Amino acid sequence: QVHLVESGGGLVQAGGSLRLSCAASGRTFSRYDMGWFRQAPGKERVFVATIRGSGANTYYADSVKGRFTISRDNAKNTVYLQMNSLKPEDTAVYYCAATHKFIATTPGEYDYWGQGTPVTVSS
Repeated sequence: QVHLVESGGGLVQAGGSLRLSCAASGRTFSRYDMGWFRQAPGKERVFVATIRGSGANTYYADSVKGRFTISRDNAKNTVYLQMNSLKPEDTAVYYCAATHKFIATTPGEYDYWGQGTPVTVSS
């Protein structure tokens, strides 16, 4: 069982930056590949980025490639999403999730989810 808690969301102007954090419980965090998803109002939850348990490999959605960076600190049981050059279309609730599959890009491939943290980008 893995319990995930996101933080770091908020209101930011277009062009600005935010760093999201996702803290995980348990002593097996490094065995999980981690992902970030987002869900805009009235839309489906979509893949943003994923990172292998070791941190050695990452994969991004085309919409965020070059602007967002996923990373993790296994000693702190935490995964991060650094978001730069934010756009209004990045506005969504951001969720972190855990899986044993890399590369997993659909919600159904993930076993555990956090409660989400909202991000609003104003124009």
